[in-house]
Amino acid sequence: MDRHGLVVALLDATGTFFEPAATAFPGADAAAWARAALVDPGAAGPDGSWRLDFRCFAVSRPGGRWVLVDAGVGPAHGPAAGWAPVPGRLPAALAEAGIAPADVEAVVLTHLHEDHTGWTLDAAGRPFFPAARYLVQGAEVAALDRADPVWDWTVAPLRASGQLQEVAGVHRLAPGLTLLPTPGHTPGHQSVLVEGAAGPGGGDRDVLVTGDVLVHAVQLADPAVPYSHERDRAAARASREETLALAVRRGALLATAHLTRAFVEPSVPPAVPGG
Repeated sequence: MDRHGLVVALLDATGTFFEPAATAFPGADAAAWARAALVDPGAAGPDGSWRLDFRCFAVSRPGGRWVLVDAGVGPAHGPAAGWAPVPGRLPAALAEAGIAPADVEAVVLTHLHEDHTGWTLDAAGRPFFPAARYLVQGAEVAALDRADPVWDWTVAPLRASGQLQEVAGVHRLAPGLTLLPTPGHTPGHQSVLVEGAAGPGGGDRDVLVTGDVLVHAVQLADPAVPYSHERDRAAARASREETLALAVRRGALLATAHLTRAFVEPSVPPAVPGG
């Protein structure tokens, strides 16, 4: 378990992606791959394969309450089972962090892909976090095909229980906790700014939870590099560049869903050693 002040990284799963890195991130040059390797060496698997984590984040709130960002790959029978390393271990990770599902007051879904919504339901088909409201951009729900398995796994049951909250644009969830639209990976993708979450020597430092704005360190080395599964590559690049610029401006750490390092700086080394 990795922790930066108020923000706790919760590892749900680790696995190898079904596409090699060079296919998943077309157009990245050798310099970008070399810089990415300095930032996240754990992502490099054998024969060009891409190893990645599937991670959620918990943000502590007053009174022992928590906000969770994303819900992982989920159980063995969830929608992610066709390609992700299920079952995830989020329930165990929460227990290790001392977080009971009933203590989670809100779940922010960065987007409605199956590897970010897996633990919205429990084994009996009930909301896994019974006291939580689940926040998602309305544009994300509007763009989701009703034939997509996430509709019946997440949207429909949370609407039925009255726990789904659709927001529009920038949304202040709580003091120091803001949802920021970062579209491109999906039409309604959002990231989360946690203000004053951590800092060296006990000082305040912001954390930006990036969702899938940043999927691999090669996109940190070169934000122009696309990801093969982005819905709108131009919008995704713009969101990535804006998010990284915001992080640099605020001196924020990035909290990443899929890098094998939970927290990284928003800039990378300018050159490889000896280069």
